[in-house]
Amino acid sequence: MPDPTNTEIAAALDELGDLYELDGAIVHRVVAYRSAAKAIRDAPVSVTALARAGRAVELPGIGRTIQEKVLALADQGEIPAALKLRSKFPPGLIEVTHLPGLGPKRARRLFEELGIDSLDALRAAAEEHKIRELKGFGPKAEQTLLASASAAGAGTARERVVLDRALAIGERLVAALREHPAADRVELAGSARRMTDSVKDLDVIATAHDPAALARALAEHELIESAGTPGEAGVRARTHTGVQVDLRIVAPDQFGDLLQHFTGSKEHNVALRDAAVRKGLHVSEYGVLDDASGEMHRCATETEVYALLGLGYIEPELRENRGELEAAAAGTLPDLIEIGDLRGDLHCHTTASDGTASIEEMAHAARERGFSYLAITDHSASFGFGNHVSPDHLRDHIERIRSTHVDGIELLAGSEVNILTDGSLDYDDELLAELDWVIASVHSSFQMDAVAMTERIVHAIEHPLLDAIGHLTGRKIERRAPYALDVERVLEAAARTGTILEINSSPDRRDLNEVHARAAAQADIPIVINSDSHRTGGFDVMRYGVATARRAWLTAADVANTRPWGELAALRKRAAGTASH
Repeated sequence: MPDPTNTEIAAALDELGDLYELDGAIVHRVVAYRSAAKAIRDAPVSVTALARAGRAVELPGIGRTIQEKVLALADQGEIPAALKLRSKFPPGLIEVTHLPGLGPKRARRLFEELGIDSLDALRAAAEEHKIRELKGFGPKAEQTLLASASAAGAGTARERVVLDRALAIGERLVAALREHPAADRVELAGSARRMTDSVKDLDVIATAHDPAALARALAEHELIESAGTPGEAGVRARTHTGVQVDLRIVAPDQFGDLLQHFTGSKEHNVALRDAAVRKGLHVSEYGVLDDASGEMHRCATETEVYALLGLGYIEPELRENRGELEAAAAGTLPDLIEIGDLRGDLHCHTTASDGTASIEEMAHAARERGFSYLAITDHSASFGFGNHVSPDHLRDHIERIRSTHVDGIELLAGSEVNILTDGSLDYDDELLAELDWVIASVHSSFQMDAVAMTERIVHAIEHPLLDAIGHLTGRKIERRAPYALDVERVLEAAARTGTILEINSSPDRRDLNEVHARAAAQADIPIVINSDSHRTGGFDVMRYGVATARRAWLTAADVANTRPWGELAALRKRAAGTASH
């Protein structure tokens, strides 16, 4: 029996957590199994191998008990505790617990009160309007469950992976291949190179003077769980984290053709081929064919591919068929922002709320990152997780920020203020006026309808002391959809009042997204790129905010925190006097 993969181990531990929750176990036990499942799912090497060496306990959240369960799964094909718990519940009930927004506790209520023990039973109960009668559900929840149950089991595409997790694998593999003696050129391609929000798989393009040896090197790398047969053209493999990797090896004079083709996007490549046909050319991964002469032009670089079509080089982040071909033909492509253009960060947290480092520690980390200013923006009075700063504590916090001195960086006293359901902010105006920087975000009541949520945010935007809106739509990439919102109305209000909008760099947010950020810039709304860092190492995520800005066609001039603090401060509505309230 082959050893279980990391994905299989994580699924087994997730199921065990669900079973314990269905059984009414204490929350700490449930959380422990789910945390362990996540750590194993994200582990880049074989956890079974680690467990056999007694080293799985080195992973975060993995103790001896869970290591023993991993070994039991490997040796017996089953975790005994799961087998025992599974016998207590109908098999279909576990599937019900996996529906979005339901979970084991609510699933158990449906089972105990309505006898719902499968997806079919759930669909029948929803169609007969039985679920809405239960306390805590209602018609909207019933409708959502019906849609989820109908969609379940219909078959879904391969799971997408948030970009930072994919790059953690892809960049490490590319670095290893570049160091191999057989390698000449190695580049990451695909949606990861375009820096999309998430990716389905990883494409790697290479040239090599010993292609088969390079393909073997990938297949034998410690990050790889399984691989096909390596050959001259490359190899297809799968990592321990479940990500598929396709290595394609090509002759040096076709490297540009293949890299351009596999970087995509599909929409960009279709438009590029259509434009080429109008010029009597055909573009493919093999080269650019001239219809008139029959000559195939093979391109060692992507620049050559675009030049043959009369186009300037198009940065990967722009290749989405959103006008980049026309701009390349006209010579009007933007000079995209780069991470080195940023001078400060205006959204971070310390131990005063839910951060893990002190003011001084965050300041040192920001300075090492190259910033000249940093706003400390801990959560405000009504943050819903017990990690907040009361008004009295905020006054003390302001004093601590202003009395902290770190050479080379200016510390700003700020707050990430909650936008309450009526659009008001949860500190009074007198206290807000004491702050250097006020960024406001929605952290609760995500289920409001679009009209109410839009009014909520617009009302906040109109506050004269509000400088910026954080993570506007509340999305969590691949986990939580944006809440209902009329973004066009919000942008109009921001432009009218002089309110700055944030691109939150957290890899699972990237909010504003590129479409909204481009629309904001076109409306002359200032944008800031912030880390939302909760730890000293968190400033590294700025690369994802910058990637979103680049995908939004933004230049350094479009982003306010490419300026010194004095210039940025003058853009705030409180300085410009443009707000209404």
